[in-house]
Amino acid sequence: MAGSSWTATVDEAKVREGSPVAVYPKGVGVLLVRLDGEIHAIRNKCAHMACPLEGGSLEGSILTCPCHDWRFDVRSGEFLDAPELRIPVYATRVEDGKVLVDLTEA
Repeated sequence: MAGSSWTATVDEAKVREGSPVAVYPKGVGVLLVRLDGEIHAIRNKCAHMACPLEGGSLEGSILTCPCHDWRFDVRSGEFLDAPELRIPVYATRVEDGKVLVDLTEA
């Protein structure tokens, strides 16, 4: 895949259903979330004041920022109250038991 930047993060087994896992491939803060067996990756930084999202609460696919209650869909990065705002999301794949993240923003 031209222009991609696949980077290994953690063992797939560490990403449990509905429990976000913070990783830092190449120094980029990323939150991994498994939903219905699929692993999603979203930037671990709120669009509002860059608060780390890892301390937020997850209900279904909606992650609520712990600082100011902004809500994002982890599948698309969309801010629910203003869809024109988004947090970067990244493609993921599993290879040899490791979760890889493509740091090229989707």
